[in-house]
Amino acid sequence: MKTINFPYLSLALGLLLLMLITRGSETEIDGTPALPLLTLLIINECAFFLSAAGSFIGIRYLSSIDFKLSLKPLYSITTVLCILLTIQFTLLGIKLWPL
Repeated sequence: MKTINFPYLSLALGLLLLMLITRGSETEIDGTPALPLLTLLIINECAFFLSAAGSFIGIRYLSSIDFKLSLKPLYSITTVLCILLTIQFTLLGIKLWPL
């Protein structure tokens, strides 16, 4: 696989893991989450690193074409969505962490 295609894979897996975290953090009838807290945190951390790597590779490629977003509009949108997922996983990890 070429490294340039990684943001597409990162976005797809990131959205899947976001759905898993969202469904797993819903509480059941007795008030416990559907998935254990440590499992949710590990999934969140892996998803964060996955989307951060997609963001990094996407930004690095876009900088190599001098940020001419009209050359690769789908790639640009995918990179921006990876950046937004990275921010979302950061905030979700802070929210999940018991203080």
